[in-house]
Amino acid sequence: MNINASFIIVKRILLICAIAALAVVLGSKTSATKINYSPQFKEAGFYSTTISANNDVADIYYPKPSDLNSGKYSFPIALLLPGALVDKSFYSDYASLVARYGFVVVVPNHFRPSPVNPNSPPILLSETSQIAAVLEQMAIENTKPTSPIASVVDTQRLGLLGHSFGGAVGLSAIANQCLRELLLCREPFTRPKELLAGAFFGANLRNPTTNEFVPIPNDNIAVALIQGELDGVALPERAKRTFDQIQTPPKAVIALQGANHFTITNVNNPPGAQPDNNNPTLDRVVGIETIARWSGLFLRANMLEDAAASDYIYFQGDALDPNVSVTSFR
Repeated sequence: MNINASFIIVKRILLICAIAALAVVLGSKTSATKINYSPQFKEAGFYSTTISANNDVADIYYPKPSDLNSGKYSFPIALLLPGALVDKSFYSDYASLVARYGFVVVVPNHFRPSPVNPNSPPILLSETSQIAAVLEQMAIENTKPTSPIASVVDTQRLGLLGHSFGGAVGLSAIANQCLRELLLCREPFTRPKELLAGAFFGANLRNPTTNEFVPIPNDNIAVALIQGELDGVALPERAKRTFDQIQTPPKAVIALQGANHFTITNVNNPPGAQPDNNNPTLDRVVGIETIARWSGLFLRANMLEDAAASDYIYFQGDALDPNVSVTSFR
């Protein structure tokens, strides 16, 4: 029997055990209530705006129920920091799915002078200064009458999402560090009190010159690392070692079978980005949905104290999802 077949069998056994355990937990009724881990909203809206503080053009995705303007909604912010040289448009499928879990997802294009050649045109490269700029802009959007998200943004709750270099920026922000030597910031940074959690794909935090992994004093800010097992750019071992540097729970590392470095994006190897020579074997639609589900539920569990989301992340999800393997601490 090959390794893949053994893995599938083990996951099926775990699934059966999880369902049985869930039924026991829910009580001895004749039929156990099924917990729904699907997105809370069927549709997501979308528009673009300019971040006033830095002139970044940003795409904004938000839940779009029919009664959006009824006055009963307040959605936390989720800032998605893209990978190096990757345009925001390549995250549209992922961002719209995360938004449906009840978040206003902000995806900015941030141009900076090239660290390699300062005389060349600016390049797409995330940095920590974007966090304060986006928080400020969301307060504006929340009070602007013409904004599609007026009066529905919870400006006191911020989660970070990130891919590759953007994920490293997010990890350094959670660690409350300005790591100029790693090009993650260019000016002093202080972690905002609104920052409650982060979920990052294909990301780690290490010094590539010394190969030392950076300690992450996260002060109980929840951190999830979602890692493709076929990632040829941000190697899986680096995610595991970064996970060990996260000093306090909650934390989770979610290994995604068949995923490479760009399973999160709409296409493999987006133009301009450093390509991953490993081809994914996981279907792209399945991969994006899986990353979005684990991201959205992780943020809900740790930013909104959502009991069902917490159950999925820390207890049931590993067995219910045949494509992942999870290590987590609450």
